[in-house]
Amino acid sequence: MAPLLSTGEQCRRHCGRAPPLTTTLLLLLLFLISLQVVSANEEISKSKGGCGADDPSSSLGRCRNGPEAMKLKVIAIVSILAASMLGVCLPMFTRSVPALKPNSNPFVIVKAFASGVILATGYMHVLPDSFEYLNSDCLPADPWAKFPFTTFIAMLSAVATQMVDSFAMSYYRKLRARTSGSGTRVSGQAKDGVVAAEDGRGNGLEHVHGGPGEDHLGDGESQLLRHRVVAQVLELGIVVHSVVIGLSMGASDNACTIKSLVAALCFHQLFEGMGLGGCILQGEFGLKVKAIMVFFFSITTPLGIVLGIGLSNVYSESSPTALIVVGLLNACSAGLLNYMALVDLIALDFMGPKLQGSMKLQVFGYGALLLGAGGMSLMAKWA
Repeated sequence: MAPLLSTGEQCRRHCGRAPPLTTTLLLLLLFLISLQVVSANEEISKSKGGCGADDPSSSLGRCRNGPEAMKLKVIAIVSILAASMLGVCLPMFTRSVPALKPNSNPFVIVKAFASGVILATGYMHVLPDSFEYLNSDCLPADPWAKFPFTTFIAMLSAVATQMVDSFAMSYYRKLRARTSGSGTRVSGQAKDGVVAAEDGRGNGLEHVHGGPGEDHLGDGESQLLRHRVVAQVLELGIVVHSVVIGLSMGASDNACTIKSLVAALCFHQLFEGMGLGGCILQGEFGLKVKAIMVFFFSITTPLGIVLGIGLSNVYSESSPTALIVVGLLNACSAGLLNYMALVDLIALDFMGPKLQGSMKLQVFGYGALLLGAGGMSLMAKWA
């Protein structure tokens, strides 16, 4: 008879392998799109009076400084990489601190703060950027000025995220149900949809919900599956946004803009990483999967900057292809991040039993949420 496994070990076997493959495919797709953008050969004329041209006598023209911008980009790569790694790894070391273990009050408050950062990122940074790109004067008025593509794509992205969320949960639950009978059998009669599970020695294990033919997942395992799906989908949305940000920064020679972006993006990556790291921690992934997810989150923005630097000679932010592709990617990312922040992070925690059982903890949680959202919203002044 196969040995019985703990809830975490069972889930680790059946659903711990998806994040690396999913993230790798997404990164490959984004890089192919980026290469298509820069190889489209739609460079807009930079002569005076052209679309997107800079007047050398203007303040924007004076900010064009290639050598100074390159120094700032190198600083940005190092500092953003360090901030990203610190932010995403910090929650994973909290297990050694009893007060910061998952589901402890301080952990819940810190996660609420990070959720506010992610929410503001979607609404205050990514969504406005998409409006700016898709409503640019460099694009033809028909159809881009006659239809709100940004909100339409963001809406579809939110619905698609819900579909992925739902299908992934169903897939993992069915996969778990098909493979859970090796060491556990269901005994007794179902009563009000609850049956008792026993191991081969007749020892009771736990009560699981559902009648015959259902997946018989316990509440703990179902919650663990939920945390894993949330962590995977959230990382997908963050990676999309991070690559776009890095590509734009790396291709820019505007030293004034880059200087303000460095501090803002370090703050952004630090606290967004804390939110993702908390989800990864709650998902109880294996060490290898954790390392891969941390690596992809930490490296995407610096790698995007490097890619932008290498393609700066052929990449034009005002070319129609670049405006459309980056604008649509930002709209997709905004819809995903807004859905994840509101549904899978904020609503899941604040409507859960822990926060619902304590009004005082709810007050602190909402305070942290508003503080995170407010701080990230303030960053929109510079980035």
